[in-house]
Amino acid sequence: MAQKFYDLTIWKEGHALLMEIYKVTAEFPKEEQYSLIDQIRRSANSVIANIAEAHGRYYFADKIRTLYNSRAEVEETQSHLRVALGLKYLTKKNFQILDKRYENLCKSINNFINSLYQQKK
Repeated sequence: MAQKFYDLTIWKEGHALLMEIYKVTAEFPKEEQYSLIDQIRRSANSVIANIAEAHGRYYFADKIRTLYNSRAEVEETQSHLRVALGLKYLTKKNFQILDKRYENLCKSINNFINSLYQQKK
């Protein structure tokens, strides 16, 4: 297991995606500042915050539950991306790239959860 949460591959990918979210949402209309922009940034940030929190959890069940929360935040972020696409704040190409990367991150989180179960045996 990684020594620090920021050494985890899933945290690194989530962080890279968060930086992309900040970039693309900076181009959204200003009237979305306290609604869609705030929501998508918060959910994207919660993805990596939950990964970091899970890394620090002592009890196995707490680790797993917190990683499930991270996975749920991935899906919330994907939902917000679909709204942004529908409102034409994102191009279809940008949406597809981000959505696919989040889909891959969700799979990686699942794989990480499975590896923790294997280590527990």
